[in-house]
Amino acid sequence: MGPVRESIVKGVVAPMRDVPKSIQRPPYVGAKRAARWTGGDIHDAETVERIRVSARIAAQALAEVGRHVRPGITTDELDRIGHEFVLDHGAYPSTLGYPGAAGRPPFPKALCTSVNEVICHGIPDSTVVQEGDIVKVDITAYKDGMHGDNCGSFIAGEGSEAATRLVEVAHEAMMRGVRAAMPGREVNVIGRVIEKYAARFGYESVRSYTGHGVGPAFHTGLVIPHYDAAPHHDDVIEPGMVFTVEPMLVDGSEANHEWDDGWTVVTNDGGWVAQFEHTILIGEDGPEVLTLP
Repeated sequence: MGPVRESIVKGVVAPMRDVPKSIQRPPYVGAKRAARWTGGDIHDAETVERIRVSARIAAQALAEVGRHVRPGITTDELDRIGHEFVLDHGAYPSTLGYPGAAGRPPFPKALCTSVNEVICHGIPDSTVVQEGDIVKVDITAYKDGMHGDNCGSFIAGEGSEAATRLVEVAHEAMMRGVRAAMPGREVNVIGRVIEKYAARFGYESVRSYTGHGVGPAFHTGLVIPHYDAAPHHDDVIEPGMVFTVEPMLVDGSEANHEWDDGWTVVTNDGGWVAQFEHTILIGEDGPEVLTLP
């Protein structure tokens, strides 16, 4: 079977869902921009334990939303499921109210739903998921001052051979990137491994959106490219670091543009995209995945 729809178009975005006052909000909610993190990327054991809690909630939320990806459901309904799951676990959905670029509105939903050629930051709306769609769900939980971030790609119903292979390769690319994150190496080794693996299948790895340091801030400033960026991005990987590995692989060209909503990013040529993301902790002996349910 081939792609079931020609392209994704904007749907209707429903109003922001409520969050009880009892749930702690990240400091950027209601601000014009997120404050720049200056605390570094190496965290003590107590901080790491708090990140673990948020990462586990995010992973459980992703699994719950993923179970509901099927033809006929709207992406806004997927958002409702994720929103309620995170709240039920005493956490705040980190993307809800996250400040946009200058002059752009804050992100209005609890998670991103990026379908087919949408690379990332798709806003849940009235779009109805169709048979064979690749739905990328990116959800982050904030609890006790810490964020845990992850993403998965789910095929609605039965996917085409091309879509299935893209999703499988994207997952393996992420895991190869994770395994490459050994203490003493530069972070650019992660992207080198990912890009080389993707190229074996004729896929391009998106360059304009990256992994990032995460924990006390949603984005700490540490950048993890998913392509061979050497000699740039030469930060040395050290024990105690926490960051995301989140490659976006394209069956086509990675050239892209942003919709005028200030968030949604799509491929220029309509090539479909799969993405996976884990939050990882660097230990003395190597990486540990924190976003496991």
